[in-house]
Amino acid sequence: MCAAYLQVSIVYNQYIMIKEFLEKNEDLTACPVRDIMDRVSDKWSLLILVVLDEYGTLRFHQISNLLSAISQKVLTSTLKTLEADGLIARQVYPEVPPRVEYSITAIGSSLIPAVKALTDWAEVHMPAIKASRAAFKKR
Repeated sequence: MCAAYLQVSIVYNQYIMIKEFLEKNEDLTACPVRDIMDRVSDKWSLLILVVLDEYGTLRFHQISNLLSAISQKVLTSTLKTLEADGLIARQVYPEVPPRVEYSITAIGSSLIPAVKALTDWAEVHMPAIKASRAAFKKR
């Protein structure tokens, strides 16, 4: 009886802690890690940042040529998102036709070491991950 009471008490205390957390933090999307991961974990954002970091300032068509599989619509949308987040800068020159160039910002550049660390990790662990996936499929 005492052990059962203790278990119920622990579960109830955890429930109260979670309830209090949710009451204080109604907007769980405000988590900075979740917010950033949602923004840069799409198919193209990190690739665009890496390209701009590696090649410097580029025009739209140059980015498109380097990432040949990306559509114009997706590239436009992704560039706008990265610009809104302050990860890239867009410079429009008042010429006819207008010339637009994109470059990585200091904030965007500060993300590159983390991207490279993730890339290095993936290259080291991919054989084991592939083997695990194959073994899982056989079960």
